[in-house]
Amino acid sequence: MMPVQLEDWSIGTLFEHKVRFERLEIDRAMTSSGDSQVMQDPPSNPLGGRTLIVDWQNSNAYPSPSAALKEAAEQDQIFIRPGIYEDKVFVAERPIFLIGAGRDVVQIFSRRGGPLYLQQVKSGRISGITFRYVGSDQHSAINLLDSTCTVTQCRVMEGVLSGVVIYGPRSRPTFVDNEICYNRESGLFVFAGAQPRLAENVCRHNHHFGIAVRDEGSHPELVRNRCQENMMSGVLLFHHAEALLVGNHCTDNLHWGIVMTPDCRPTPDRETLAQSNTLKPNPRGEIIVTETPLSEIGR
Repeated sequence: MMPVQLEDWSIGTLFEHKVRFERLEIDRAMTSSGDSQVMQDPPSNPLGGRTLIVDWQNSNAYPSPSAALKEAAEQDQIFIRPGIYEDKVFVAERPIFLIGAGRDVVQIFSRRGGPLYLQQVKSGRISGITFRYVGSDQHSAINLLDSTCTVTQCRVMEGVLSGVVIYGPRSRPTFVDNEICYNRESGLFVFAGAQPRLAENVCRHNHHFGIAVRDEGSHPELVRNRCQENMMSGVLLFHHAEALLVGNHCTDNLHWGIVMTPDCRPTPDRETLAQSNTLKPNPRGEIIVTETPLSEIGR
């Protein structure tokens, strides 16, 4: 048999083979043990509208989430069956109800920009989906601008910027029970006056921080999050940021548990943060206050 030459394989071809392999893995997950995290049928619509079905294997269903969104009314929900979908979901100035069968079996990825962008979304729920950005430009996997909705039981991966960016003074989403991992900067980045509730998320194996908060007026609630095994520290507060931090576990990161600049105002205050959160073990210690929190990445 002739050996395969490297030049016979383009990056696109290799990626298509990877997607095909991951689809086989999803099929295996569906047929193995009846995982309770996999939703077999769509839930009832609490708003009383229709349920639009997305299924890449069914010609009678919508082929992608964005195709269903084009025909969805404000009271409709979209249910995504297991599969890998190359798509960009953009929603502005309307509610969104996007329910996946489970984050281990539903994946939305994009090569050109983040797969999920919400702008001034006034209500809704997104759950049970893995979002991946697989391009090379400066994009996050999830962008929430001035939006108020709930994102839960999702996975966010491989953003070239932070995995999730939440920004704008009217941005007050609830981001609960998600996994944010393997992003090139931080896992969750809150800035420009956003005030989200971030609870019970797992932020791990990100290149910078698990959660970062910046700017005057930014004031998230950080409750019972686990920021572990990040390449810098668990939490960063800088540039006049405020935050409530209670019950978080910032452990086993490569630097500190929490890093902050002197102008930041956490609740409780910095002297008692270690009593309200678990901040060790980390090799450099529990908390550091410094004027140059980003010096080790040249900023």
